[in-house]
Amino acid sequence: MKIKPNYFPVVLFGTLALGIVLGATLNFPQQGNSSASENHRNKLNKLIDFIDNEYVDQVNTDSIVDLAASNILDKLDPHSVYVPKKEQTQLAETMKGDFVGIGVNFYMLNDTIAVVNPVVGGPSEKAGIKSGDRILYANKEKLFGRKLTSEDLYSRLKGEKGTDVALVVYRKSENKKLQVQLKRDVVAIESVAAAVMINPTLGYIKINRFAETTHDEFKKGLVELKKQGAKSLVIDVRDNGGGYMEIAAEIADELLKDKQLIVFTKNKKGKIDKTYATEDGEFETGTVFILINESSASASEILAGAIQDNDRGLVIGRRSFGKGLVQREMNFQDGSAVRLTIARYYTPTGRSIQKPYQKGIDDYNSDFDKRLIGGELYKKDSIKVDPKLKYKTPKGKIVYGGGGIVPDVFVPLEVEHGDEGVVYLMQSGAVGYFVFEELDKSRKQFQGLKLAQVVSKIDNADIYYENFKKYLSKNGLVLKLEKDKKLVKRYLTAEFIRQLFGENSYYSLIVKEDPMIKKVQILK
Repeated sequence: MKIKPNYFPVVLFGTLALGIVLGATLNFPQQGNSSASENHRNKLNKLIDFIDNEYVDQVNTDSIVDLAASNILDKLDPHSVYVPKKEQTQLAETMKGDFVGIGVNFYMLNDTIAVVNPVVGGPSEKAGIKSGDRILYANKEKLFGRKLTSEDLYSRLKGEKGTDVALVVYRKSENKKLQVQLKRDVVAIESVAAAVMINPTLGYIKINRFAETTHDEFKKGLVELKKQGAKSLVIDVRDNGGGYMEIAAEIADELLKDKQLIVFTKNKKGKIDKTYATEDGEFETGTVFILINESSASASEILAGAIQDNDRGLVIGRRSFGKGLVQREMNFQDGSAVRLTIARYYTPTGRSIQKPYQKGIDDYNSDFDKRLIGGELYKKDSIKVDPKLKYKTPKGKIVYGGGGIVPDVFVPLEVEHGDEGVVYLMQSGAVGYFVFEELDKSRKQFQGLKLAQVVSKIDNADIYYENFKKYLSKNGLVLKLEKDKKLVKRYLTAEFIRQLFGENSYYSLIVKEDPMIKKVQILK
């Protein structure tokens, strides 16, 4: 059984799960029009007008235009895409790094908004909203029992900064309804999930995406880790689908010495743009490890490639996704946008890591299945490289282009624990939902407990493990977990810690048994 991973079990209000993205921050430039291209444009416009005015039935011509745009871009490459208005609005907020709203992490539990926890420093926390609260009404509008979509909820709870929201909240722990007044405000969408110490000299930073605020978040975390004694640094970009190329370069600049090449791009006219490190790096001498896997893409690969090709540190994990194309965004007046591939990027040794896409989008998207079936996720010897795309780093290390970053140190999928489906399950949203429901049954049992006491409570008993098996069965998932009991309990304990104490505490616990972190500690 294969279960697709979902590494964001708690929904942050206003966020959007990102796909494989690599963008430049400039808008797509206007180009001069030849008479031939003008005729083609006129043909398309006339066709739309003809349908709009003469077609026998009512047709939403906007949807036809959307479809036409998508079909045109489908003929190019897998990463040139049309983005409808709704998706573009959410994506823009996520990549900007903030939004205006009430600031809660929540689940839809039995058609009601259940607060997992309020965002620290956000409007809801300031107004006294607590974990476990149900939001029943917003400005007298009923929000429960209506099967509202996420988009419907966003439109009701988000709004202009400073505008008032009157909430009716049910607090289960006290069995009473509360009237809560708050003002919408800017709420950060953090892209750096954690910055923690693994041991007295080894720091760890987890980056979920490369948004506008990511470099600032990274640097803040790095400075704090150095104060705590970090001499070596692990940067985790597993399952990071990318983001802004410039931000990845800024983070690489913190690690590389002055004038070292970070990345360069080349467009169809042969123009080359190179990005070099400056002399202002925050961590230019300590040991660096980059963790990658098959879902690390684009900007994540730029960072990993810059470190690997400059002999700055070790890349650990499994071969990355393989996206070496750069997109630039063109926005339309209706709020939709096109992301068009305008260049290829190359790592410092000159290699392109873009995997082939000539066989079509279906073949391109089935790459993970091919790696799984071919054994690449389990054995380094199964990784296929093109011997013609061989490059050397300054110290003579051999690296390859043509389809992702091949790690210096290979770490297989956690198959030693049994079925890989169990690993994916424990990293999915199902765990977050289960833990929330368990906390919701007996939240008072955990009040006042310190982190170590919670770990002991979950770890030293099987009740939550057994309840989780029942939960899976109830939801139609039949898995044999006995061989993986230790792994299952580790992730359950970590999720309790996440919801009670936050992301840093979650990662502090989960990395202790992480196979890649264990490999780092051996190498260090």
